[in-house]
Amino acid sequence: MEFSTTTLLVLVILFLSTFIRSALGFGDALIAMPLLAIVVGLQVATPLTAMGATTIAIIILIKAWKKVDIKAAWRLVLTTWIGIPIGIFFLKAAPELIVKSLLGIIITGFGLYNLIVPDLPRLLNENWAYLTGLIAGILGGAYNTNGPPVVIYGMLRRWDSEKFRATLQGYFLPTGAAILISHGIAGMWTPQVVRLYLYSIPVIIGAVLIGGKVNQLIPQGKFDKIIYGFLVVIGVLLIIRG
Repeated sequence: MEFSTTTLLVLVILFLSTFIRSALGFGDALIAMPLLAIVVGLQVATPLTAMGATTIAIIILIKAWKKVDIKAAWRLVLTTWIGIPIGIFFLKAAPELIVKSLLGIIITGFGLYNLIVPDLPRLLNENWAYLTGLIAGILGGAYNTNGPPVVIYGMLRRWDSEKFRATLQGYFLPTGAAILISHGIAGMWTPQVVRLYLYSIPVIIGAVLIGGKVNQLIPQGKFDKIIYGFLVVIGVLLIIRG
């Protein structure tokens, strides 16, 4: 595979999605997947996005692992792993259109409410992480949408921007690695996917570094508003994709 216009478009998409993930802590897959699917097809976009996401998490955690809320992360990961096979089991039971649309409406409503009336009670009990992880696992196993519940949990816990970003990576790394391995077992690591991933590594590293600087520059009050605004965007996209 030569370094073509298609490769350049892939790298631009991965830079943008990685920058968003590094700056805010999440959102890369929702940006990368639909755009990459248009450029290289779903069979390439899916494993390539997973490879990129795992790489992002590793790079961020190398520097920010001390900021990870370990107690919350392992609770979320544990019950997400439990929820994933449940989600896969119910994949055919609940129509994707209805589930994604409902999830989109809930996320959009949550984001809009907090932008208008930013006084939602703080979540003090850490054990809510178990339920959050289970819901995330079910949604992830069924529809690859495990991120939003964990993001909402972090906001309710009032994590500051650095802790929010780091803890999400502590969650996404083990859960994303499981997805990545499943792709490999399914034979989705094709030569094209591997080549595109190797080309993208420098781009991903650069985007993570730039996004990390932006994350540190965002004041906590504005960071919250940006997250809630981005949740609204994600909710709307889920409704449209649903």
